[in-house]
Amino acid sequence: MHTPVTIIGAGLGGLTLARVLHVHGIPATVYEAEPSPSARTQGGMLDIHDYNGQLALAAAGLMDEFHAIILEGRQTMRVLDPDGTVVLDKADDGTGGRPEVQRGELRQILLDSLPVGTVRWGHKVSGVRALGEGRYEVAFADGGTVVTSLLVGADGAWSRVRPLLSPATPEYAGTSFVETYLFDADTRHPAAAKAVGGGSMIAPSLGKEIFAHRESGDTLHTYVALSKPQDWFAAIDFTDTTAAAARIAREFAGWAPELTALITEGDTAPVLRPHYALPTEHRWDRAPGVTLLGDAAHLAAPNGEGANLAMLDGAELGKALAAHPDDIEAALTEYERAMFPRSTEAATFEGAEVQGIDSDKNTAHDLINMITDKGQ
Repeated sequence: MHTPVTIIGAGLGGLTLARVLHVHGIPATVYEAEPSPSARTQGGMLDIHDYNGQLALAAAGLMDEFHAIILEGRQTMRVLDPDGTVVLDKADDGTGGRPEVQRGELRQILLDSLPVGTVRWGHKVSGVRALGEGRYEVAFADGGTVVTSLLVGADGAWSRVRPLLSPATPEYAGTSFVETYLFDADTRHPAAAKAVGGGSMIAPSLGKEIFAHRESGDTLHTYVALSKPQDWFAAIDFTDTTAAAARIAREFAGWAPELTALITEGDTAPVLRPHYALPTEHRWDRAPGVTLLGDAAHLAAPNGEGANLAMLDGAELGKALAAHPDDIEAALTEYERAMFPRSTEAATFEGAEVQGIDSDKNTAHDLINMITDKGQ
């Protein structure tokens, strides 16, 4: 008899684990704090890589569904100098290994692939405690509890499960994004739309950069990255949309107006997204009946790998549990032995976008060299 798996968190990693377990006939229940699948927007675009995220979807038996949500042409990549000069315009020829999808649509195909009732919405975890002999009690904010002998923390940066295994807590990584959206861009924001092109655009510089994606529905999604202490951002009143955007834009004084327009012409209030990270080589000793995946295990500053790694973690853990149905500890040991070095490698690769923002090589030409070397 397979031991049912208790998964905390219905993000991409937790859902991939639940789906792979379902494929192998292993029951699982996912507990999610959000009240419903549509409780909040699911973020922007994700490029799903052929060396991790797509492997996870293949293990989940969802490649056809994945191909159906790919936004064609979005692998086009432009690199601009701050003065607006285009130094790279890499067209999407359809052969790239990193097709773009909307995060919300990817999450939905995972949700749709699970039996009804697998995800229990509105279950915010208030605490987790070990009961001994590899059993754990999960307490929820509504007063309910569940006891399990196989607990997986897929609950992100501020995981409630992580303290069972590790005292590590995320620390500010020294950089933050400020996000804005421009709608009906080709009509209402033509200069910015032209600068971004058909896919993604990045304009890097020492300590700062502007990154933008063309999403579905003629929407531009801007990520302004700044290397500043948290106190600097705390001094900005983000409830005053116009003033906040103007303050962020001042950091890009002298940049091409079509680039700063991605900040000042935003159709939504600018949203601050500080970056946190766990120690690069975060590890823990094996504890019976519990493990972590995704950001709960290896939170890093954004480098394009987080969602892909979470999905691969989920798939690999699911496969390990299926391969060792009568030996949970063997499965968890096998999973963690591969996951630890995989996540470290992803967090430390040379040229990770935001992690390298303070490098004097954070220039358009050095970025092009990195892209060329990695064969992107």
